[in-house]
Amino acid sequence: MLYKTKRLAGTAVASASLLLAAACGGGAAAPADIDLGSGPAKSGVVKKDALKGVNMTFVSYGGVYQKGQQDAAIDPFAKESGAQVLQDGPTDYAKVKAQVDSANVTWDVVDTDSIWAAAQCGKLLQPLDYKIIDKTKVPEGLATECSVPAMQYGMVLAYNKDKFGANPPQGWADFFDTAKFPGKRAIPGNPGDSAPGPFEAALVADGVAPDKLYPLDVPRATKKLDTVRANLVFWKTGAESQQLLESGEVDMVMMWSGRAYAGIKNGGKFDVQWNQWMPVMDSLTVPKNAKNPKAAMAMINYYLGAQQQAKLTELTSYSPINTDAKPKLDELGTSFLTTRPEVADKRLTVDDKWWAENQPEMIEKWSAWLGG
Repeated sequence: MLYKTKRLAGTAVASASLLLAAACGGGAAAPADIDLGSGPAKSGVVKKDALKGVNMTFVSYGGVYQKGQQDAAIDPFAKESGAQVLQDGPTDYAKVKAQVDSANVTWDVVDTDSIWAAAQCGKLLQPLDYKIIDKTKVPEGLATECSVPAMQYGMVLAYNKDKFGANPPQGWADFFDTAKFPGKRAIPGNPGDSAPGPFEAALVADGVAPDKLYPLDVPRATKKLDTVRANLVFWKTGAESQQLLESGEVDMVMMWSGRAYAGIKNGGKFDVQWNQWMPVMDSLTVPKNAKNPKAAMAMINYYLGAQQQAKLTELTSYSPINTDAKPKLDELGTSFLTTRPEVADKRLTVDDKWWAENQPEMIEKWSAWLGG
């Protein structure tokens, strides 16, 4: 799978897209008489030629991920709807703010971090129109007022199956049990960033009920983290976490599921415990005062279709967000799909809204603990 450092961007593609957007006038006003048809919205469908003559711009993180989005959903949407859709990127929150503040919004649909999307709902981002967007096939609780998931993966517990295969860890409590499960373990440790993962795992391991995690009790979480500090290795990028798994330098890793998949596929002697995994996702959003809001909603609705989501997974290995999507993958790839009921039902609920409101403070507290 492709997973973020936060993300590698295809800068050459992005620069070319910027020039193309400038030349073609991306974000031009849509005709007032857009007719998307009658009846309830159905994901993955758009009325033929409904957006003929409309110029739109889709923005994401570049690289293989955005190419997968383009091939799976955006280009087919353009062909069906008649819209001219330009690609731009990488996603840049300062540019979103500049466009909104200047009342000159040229981006129509933007792929963003879900926590940022929650923080900017009603500020830099506008509410989505769920009369146009069909969210019935999106896992419950993941579609919000201003965003829907673009794809999904997870923060998981990977463990050395040669060492612990006969008695594998059952959850985060075992990650913190160095007597029963001795050895080094790795967690994300970037002092300039704080996101769901270590604090939630520490609190669950310390006995906090999963539905009582928020607001996070940071002193309690850091006290629990202190109990394993001598056994911890910190990774700053997804690539580092994968290397730790493949090298066998540690016996357990808290890591993004895509990096675990890639490391295991490369021969790492690890397996994943899906119990208490934490969902992570990108989100599709529409900037406030976008010139083509109705067209943007139609693009998002098309993107969410089962066929489009299945193809996106096949091209990128990110899990689909439509519960009816059936991507054609090998056995290992299939086992990493977070939409499988036997996986989805084991997830912890992560409160993106709480994180959006508290992330700056959490970064300070996380950085202080790392430096302690």
